[in-house]
Amino acid sequence: MFSSKNSYLAMWGPFNIKDKFLRYSSFVPRLYNFCKSLGFAPGRIMPSRAFCSDENQGYPIILITKHFGTFPFNHGRVGGIVATGRHGPHAEHGKDMVIIQASHVGYDPSTQTFGTYCRKRTEHHEHTSSCGKIAGCLKWYQDEYLFAQNNIALETNGKKHLVTIDNQILNQDRDEGLFLDLNKIILVDKDGDYKPVMSHSTSRSFLPSEHLKKSLEASWPKSGRVPIGVNLKPALFRYKRQIPPDSEGYNQLEENLLHAMPWIVTSKAPLLLAAQVNTQVEFDRTIRTLQKEHGYQGKNLVHIAGLHIDISPDETLTFPLTKFVPWAAYIQKSDGTQYMLEQEELMAALMEQSEDNPDQTDLEAAIHQMELHQEVKITT
Repeated sequence: MFSSKNSYLAMWGPFNIKDKFLRYSSFVPRLYNFCKSLGFAPGRIMPSRAFCSDENQGYPIILITKHFGTFPFNHGRVGGIVATGRHGPHAEHGKDMVIIQASHVGYDPSTQTFGTYCRKRTEHHEHTSSCGKIAGCLKWYQDEYLFAQNNIALETNGKKHLVTIDNQILNQDRDEGLFLDLNKIILVDKDGDYKPVMSHSTSRSFLPSEHLKKSLEASWPKSGRVPIGVNLKPALFRYKRQIPPDSEGYNQLEENLLHAMPWIVTSKAPLLLAAQVNTQVEFDRTIRTLQKEHGYQGKNLVHIAGLHIDISPDETLTFPLTKFVPWAAYIQKSDGTQYMLEQEELMAALMEQSEDNPDQTDLEAAIHQMELHQEVKITT
């Protein structure tokens, strides 16, 4: 088992987004044609989406409906969690199956920043968190990190470098909180103990470890104390948390993000990294359940995971300019063949497909045809 002190990259590998953006209007027909290239039958493919409930996820659903010719089944929970208990019902609704799984993050083109989205239905077009569920999960961890940044100090006393740490942060018996990797921060004496050089009313000062002295060589003040601030790097701490249940019960989202939280809270774009991590963990978790689901046996199945970038629409647009960043895909053939496509392979496979979909549905014409259809009387 990987240690939580390791970077999340050690567990799932890098999720690259550079040069991996596909406009949703390009991604969905390419995916449809990819499924056809695997032998999926047009008119018999049942798509499903595992998206957050945010309204800006509606545009992808419209395009899925247009290109697959049917409304997608709902496999999603708030935050981009896959409702794995819905596999059986989904499997009953079609001959060939597709699941599109994606966490999402907003992007504001005016500031070129990730994490917010312009809500055009609000009174003053406010920019709010996107995804709000992920933002809510991060807050406790960000507050703990901010407290540690301000209550761990680098100190110079004469010619001696010290690190001064708040007593609460030093307490290793807490049930939850931010916990330091003391071996990387405090010099251990010959007996293997951490002995303070000085004790204060609410903190203690220690000689720094060789690791800390080397990594922060230029950061110590000439005299006095300065907060460690951004020098509190993710390799220096971890979190322990008694995760409370969310409105849907077990908080799968927070559980997914827990071990990566040191990297998330120190990231320049926390909501982006959190969405990437959640996509990775959910794909890894969901694949096991797909392989065990009896309803999918003997069927063609594509499960594709990625990231939605919700680009706030300007005044001329109704919907976001959503982009999809592929992460990985699981392919299962009706003959029992199974294989994975990693990010580079998946991107190449999608780019090999045409953006032209001759099977797409004209939604306006379909709706108009329904309006003209003779009314069906319902009897009770």
